[in-house]
Amino acid sequence: MTRADKPALYRYAPALLIAALAVSAQAAFAHDVSEADRNAVAGIDGPAFIPFLYLGAKHMVTGYDHVLFLIGVVFYLRRPRDVVLYVSMFTLGHSLTLMGGVLLQIGGNPYLIDAIIALSVVYKASENLGALGKLGWTFDPKWAVLVFGLFHGMGLATKLQDLAISDNGLLTNLIGFNLGVEVGQVLVLTVVVFLLNLWRGSRGFERGARIANWALVAAGLALTAYQLAGWTAS
Repeated sequence: MTRADKPALYRYAPALLIAALAVSAQAAFAHDVSEADRNAVAGIDGPAFIPFLYLGAKHMVTGYDHVLFLIGVVFYLRRPRDVVLYVSMFTLGHSLTLMGGVLLQIGGNPYLIDAIIALSVVYKASENLGALGKLGWTFDPKWAVLVFGLFHGMGLATKLQDLAISDNGLLTNLIGFNLGVEVGQVLVLTVVVFLLNLWRGSRGFERGARIANWALVAAGLALTAYQLAGWTAS
């Protein structure tokens, strides 16, 4: 079977997968720490590197807003060094505010922070669609990823502070959580980059790419509206 003979569903499968993930994000609205994880953390008093490593990885993999943003970041990156560069900028940003936010007890309104994180998805998908250029907005994409990384890290720090982690072994546990976030990030990106590389060779990529990025915009806007409604109600 030639590539031209492949059914549209096959050619657009990655776009449909991203759209399905975006719809799931709208249904879930926002990820949070489960009650089981809260209880587990509450029972820890002292260094517990592995449990916090697991918690960080789980939080990243199940974090719809983080995953959707990363999809937007790597969507059109073809060279491995570009993927590494952009992901490193994001990692630097969220590591700084994650570690600093918890250690220095710096936080903010979780609804507003998560709203900005949701807007980061809208921003990146809009940039991929060329909408920002049409509006005359020109930003260095690498620095934009770094700035949004700072907010993603602040969101993680806010959730950690909400868990009331014991000061005993705090630094060790915080390092474990941060490394866990990186492990989860690598797992997610490995799958995403692999699928995107396969998809780019298909005839339906350009049209499917627009569908996928519009789905990211819709998911980001839905998440933003949800968070702002929560902020207003609170």
